[in-house]
Amino acid sequence: MSELLKECRAVLTAAEALLDTARAALSREVAPGGRLDGTALEAAQFGAHGLAWVATYVEALRQATRWAERLEAAGQFGPTERAILALGSAEYGAQIAGGIPMSQVEIARPADLGVGEDVQAALRAALAPLAEPRRIAAARAALLAALEAEDFGAIGLEDPDMALLREQFARFTAAEVAPHAQGWHDANALIPLELIGKLAELGAFGVTIAEEHGGLGLGKVAMCLVSEMLSEGYVGVGSLGTRSEIAGELIGLNGTPEQKARWLPGIASGEILPTAVFTEPNTGSDLANLRTRAVREGDTYKVYGAKTWITHGSRRSASRASKCQPPTCSAASRARDSGS
Repeated sequence: MSELLKECRAVLTAAEALLDTARAALSREVAPGGRLDGTALEAAQFGAHGLAWVATYVEALRQATRWAERLEAAGQFGPTERAILALGSAEYGAQIAGGIPMSQVEIARPADLGVGEDVQAALRAALAPLAEPRRIAAARAALLAALEAEDFGAIGLEDPDMALLREQFARFTAAEVAPHAQGWHDANALIPLELIGKLAELGAFGVTIAEEHGGLGLGKVAMCLVSEMLSEGYVGVGSLGTRSEIAGELIGLNGTPEQKARWLPGIASGEILPTAVFTEPNTGSDLANLRTRAVREGDTYKVYGAKTWITHGSRRSASRASKCQPPTCSAASRARDSGS
């Protein structure tokens, strides 16, 4: 194992120890008897939110290290890949140690998550070699040179099916997205319904939805690959599938059998385009601090609040797309502007 990989593995080990300590501290607070207390969890939202961020960063470090180890074993761990690993491990490790910015006004610092100074010191010590300023500068220069040469590093996928999926969406993007992206951007235009229909046929809206509900039944890696390849042509297209991913996962994990049967097949086929209504002025996408509220008035709920933007909010009617064909038309008709 190379010296760089040993250093990154040490950072990962120290970060995992910090995560374990933070998780134990939160567990004592929200599940003192070994069983989750909903009231206590509500009161400890900041800690729970912070723990989720730390867990995500640690997993990123873990997967980056495994990626590098696979490449090294295959003889593909070159200068570009070393720069990516060094910079990623140094930055994520430093944020875990110093505080992760969860929003504009909230930072998850180790001490606030119940992590003692000894555990923090161990992570800082592991980070020291990677964080040396000259090494950071050299890694940045190497990565910049690689990017200028359009060398983005080896993907290192283990599953050949994932490689084929990536290639399929790369071809689609080159043919259907990239040639038109600048025009859509300049015209401030919506993504054409015809393109949404083609994405639906490829399964872009049901990548992680279970096969029994009409999806592809693939995992998060597949979803990331699809989003990445589409975004390479136009980020507005790449983000479309993630909205269906969010809704599909929430319903798949928490929905009743009836809800799953009603909504998941339509989401997977593209007939239903879920709307993301998160981001608010002065709040961002911090779901724990949203101001918008639904108030029941008689037999209906009225929604009060303001949103910065709403996915598909401008798609008022399918009738405006004269060449639209099902299932895309019904998708557009459901994605109405829910302006505040």
